[in-house]
Amino acid sequence: MKAADTLRDALLALRTNMLRAEQEHQPLLEAVHPQQRVSSRNLLHYLSLRCHDLRDLQDDLHNAGLSSLASCESHALCQVEAVLEHLGENFTEGTFCDFPTARRILQQRATALFGPKVNPHIPHLMVTFDTPMAEDYAQVKALLLAGMNVARINCAHDDSDTWLAMIRNVRKAVRATGRPCKVYVDLAGPKIRTVLLAKGRKRGRLKVRENEHFLLADERAPVPPDAKAVGCTLPGAVAALRPGDRVLFDDGLYEAVVEKVNGNVASLRLVRASAAKPRIRAEKGINFPDTALPISSLTDFDRSVLPFAAQYADIIGFSFVQRAEDVAQLQTLLRQITQRPLPIVLKMETFDAVQNLPSLLFQGMHEAVFGVMIARGDLAVEIGFERMSEIQEEILWLCEAAHTPVVWATQVLETQAKSGVATRAEVTDAARAAHAECVMLNKGRYLLAVLNSLRDILHRSGGHHLKKRYIFRPLSIAEHFFRPAIPTAVAHVKRQRKSKP
Repeated sequence: MKAADTLRDALLALRTNMLRAEQEHQPLLEAVHPQQRVSSRNLLHYLSLRCHDLRDLQDDLHNAGLSSLASCESHALCQVEAVLEHLGENFTEGTFCDFPTARRILQQRATALFGPKVNPHIPHLMVTFDTPMAEDYAQVKALLLAGMNVARINCAHDDSDTWLAMIRNVRKAVRATGRPCKVYVDLAGPKIRTVLLAKGRKRGRLKVRENEHFLLADERAPVPPDAKAVGCTLPGAVAALRPGDRVLFDDGLYEAVVEKVNGNVASLRLVRASAAKPRIRAEKGINFPDTALPISSLTDFDRSVLPFAAQYADIIGFSFVQRAEDVAQLQTLLRQITQRPLPIVLKMETFDAVQNLPSLLFQGMHEAVFGVMIARGDLAVEIGFERMSEIQEEILWLCEAAHTPVVWATQVLETQAKSGVATRAEVTDAARAAHAECVMLNKGRYLLAVLNSLRDILHRSGGHHLKKRYIFRPLSIAEHFFRPAIPTAVAHVKRQRKSKP
C-alpha cells in the first residue's frame, strides 16, 4: 500500500485541476439554464478528472480500503474530497454536488422528460409505433397496460394524418386506463438511401461480390446504361468523397472503399459482403463514416414537421445531430414556434456526435430538461461494431456526469419482437439497458410479449446495480450456501413425496 501522503498529493492535484477547469470555463457555466448549474459544474469536474490515466491510483486507493473513484460520475469533485477527508484534509469553501443530490436530480429529470411510471424500479419503456397502430386502438391500449410509458412516432415513415391518428389512440388509451404515456416525435433527419441506377433497376436489387467494382452516383447523375451503379438520395454526398473513404450499405452489411471520384460519380470496390446472397437493394441506408458531408442535421422536411410536433408532441427526437450549433438552431426554432417547453432528445448516431458529446451536453443544458439517445443502429455502423460496447459506456458516463436521462435504443430483444423468442445474447444486452433511464423497443409482431420479458429482465437486473454502481441486494446463491443442510434435505424429500401419484 502506498503511503497516505502520496495518495493525498495525487488527489489534491486532481482536485486543483478540477477547480481550475471550472474557473477557466465560467462563460460556459453562466450560459446554461439556472436549473443546470450544478450539473454543468459536475460535468466539467468529471471531464477534467477523465483527462488523466487513473488506473494505478485507483489500484492504490482500493488497496488502502478507500474509494477508487470508480462510480463518481454524478458527483466527481465531492467524491475526491470525501477520500481526501479520510486522509486528513478538511474543506470548507464551496459546496459541490454529492451522490444523494445527483440521484435526486436525475430521477426528477427522468420523470419530467418521460413522465411518471407505475414501476419505479425499472427504466421507462418506449415503444416504436408501426403504421397499423393508427387504426388499432386495442393494441395501443394493450401496450399501455403492458408497461409502455412513451409512444415513439418516427417521422421518417407515414404522414401527418397517420401520426395524428396514432397520437389520438394514445391519448384515448391514457384516458381509459389512467396510465400516463408521453408522445415522442422523432424527426427524420437527413435520409441517405440507395436508389438503383441502370443495371438492377427493374429487379430492385444489384448483385455484387467482394473485390468487384461498381459506381456510386448522385440520384440524378448520368451513368452508362450497362453500368453497375447505385444512386444516393443525398445531393452532394458523392462529390464530398475522397479516395480511401469507406462507404457502408444496408446497416453495414456491405462495405466498400472509394477508389476515385469524378464529379458526382465515384468508383467503389466492395471489400466485404456479409450476406449469403450479396445484393444491394433500393431504399437501404448508406453511411459515410470517413467523410465530412455538406449537410445540415435539421432538414427542410424536419422544419416542416416542427409545427405539428410543437402542437402534439411531448418530446422531440433530434436525429443525426452533429454539433452544438445544430442543437442551438433547433432550440431557437422551437422557441419561435411554441411557448411551452418541448424537451429535445439528442440522438447519438455518428462519430462526430460522440466526439462532440461534451459540447452537445452543455448546449442541451440551455434548457431545464433534455435527454440523450444511444441510437446504436447507425452509431455501430459509423464507429465500427467492435467499438459499440466501449462507446455506449462512455456516453452513459458523460450523461450521468451531466445528470442527463438516457434512452437505450435499437435492437433491444429484436429477435423476440419479430419471431417470439429472444436470443441469449439479446437477454444479456437487455439487462445492460438497466443502466439507462429509458429503453426503446422497435416494431414487431410480439411487442406485448417483449414488454413482459423486458420488465422482468430489467427488474432483476436493476436489483444489482444503480447506473454503473453495483449494489448488493441479498443473493439467493449466498443464502442457499448458508442454509442448514438438514432442512434443505427434508424439503427435497417432501417435494419427492408430493410428486408421487
